[in-house]
Amino acid sequence: MRVVASPAFKGRAANPYTWSLYDRLGRLGVEVTEFTRRRILAGSGADIWHVHWPEGVLVPPNPLKAFVKLQTLLFLLRWARLKGVRVVWTVHNLGSHPHERRHRWLEAWFWRAFIPKVDAYISLTETGRELATRRFPALAQVPGFVIPHGHYRGLYPDEVSRADARARLDLPSKARVALFIGQIRPYKNVPGLIEAFAQLPDEDARLIIAGRVRTRRLREILEEKIFGDLRIRAHLDFVPAAEMQLYLRAADLVVLPYDEVLNSGSALLALSFDRPVLAPAKGALRELAGTVGSEWVRLFEGELRAECLGEALRSTGTPAHRRPNLQPYEWPRIAEATACAYAEVLDAHDAYLGQSS
Repeated sequence: MRVVASPAFKGRAANPYTWSLYDRLGRLGVEVTEFTRRRILAGSGADIWHVHWPEGVLVPPNPLKAFVKLQTLLFLLRWARLKGVRVVWTVHNLGSHPHERRHRWLEAWFWRAFIPKVDAYISLTETGRELATRRFPALAQVPGFVIPHGHYRGLYPDEVSRADARARLDLPSKARVALFIGQIRPYKNVPGLIEAFAQLPDEDARLIIAGRVRTRRLREILEEKIFGDLRIRAHLDFVPAAEMQLYLRAADLVVLPYDEVLNSGSALLALSFDRPVLAPAKGALRELAGTVGSEWVRLFEGELRAECLGEALRSTGTPAHRRPNLQPYEWPRIAEATACAYAEVLDAHDAYLGQSS
C-alpha cells in the first residue's frame, strides 16, 4: 500500500504527530512519502492521499494568494482522484477559528468544493465525528473512522527532574505551578487564564506561560495583563523540543483555558509528562477525561474562574511514580487502525468499480 501524506515527516520539531503516525505505518509495510505538487502531477502511483489541515491554504492574509493556493489544492485533488488515488482527510478542525478567519467568503466556498473530493475521513473522537457530519452533512455518505490522537511519550527529551527544572526556571521548590504551553492564539484565551490567576490570593502560586504568540496585538495584551504580578513568568516565544521538559516537569498543573476546542494535542502532551490537566468540558476533552479519569483531566464549565483554578492547583500533588494510563493512545495501535481504514477505503472503491463495470 502506497500513501502520499500532507504533511508526512516534515515539521517533526514543531509537532511530531504526523511523523509518529507514518513512522509506525512504515513499520507495518505501508510505503509513505511526503506530498509535493510534482509527485501528484507526475502520477506517484499512490493508493491514498492522506490530507491533514487543508484549511492551511487560507492562511495567507492576501486574499489573492489564498485563492491561488486554494485553487491549486482543489486542482491537485481532482487530478489525483482521476488517477485513481483515494483522498482521506483527518478532521483536526472544522474550519478556521473564528478569531482568525481572514477570508470568510473564500473559506465557505473552499469547504463546499473540498468536501465532495473526500473519499473517507478520520475523526480523532466520537464527538469529533458527530460534529464533522453535522458541519458537513455530505461526509455521512463516505466511510468515516474514529482513530485517536496518539500520546507524546518518548517523542520529546525527558531527562530532567522536577527539582532541576524548577532550579533552571528559578521557581521556588514548594510553589504550586500552573502552566500554559504551546502556540498562543486568540481562541486559546490565555488572557482569561491570566485574569483568573491574578485573582488568586495564594502567594505561593505561580503561573508560567510559554509559547509563541500568534499576533503582535495579542502579545501586547498579554504583556499588559502580566505587568506587575511577579508570580507570573512569561516566555512568549517558540519553545524548542529540548526545552519542553523544563516547563512540563516544573509544573504541577497544565491549564487549557480555551474558548473553543475540537481536539487537543496539548492535553495529551501534558499527560505524556504525567501532568494533570484543567480544561473546558468541550470537544475531545470530555472523552479524554472519561478515558484517563478525572484525577488526570479536570473539566470546568463556562469561563475559567479563579475559584476553579485555585481548587485545581490545591488538589495537585500526584506522587511521582503515578502515571496516567495512555494505552488507548499508543502509536502501534493507532497505526494499525489507520492501515485498516486505508484498506477498507480501497476495498470499497474496488467493489464500487466492480459493480459499475
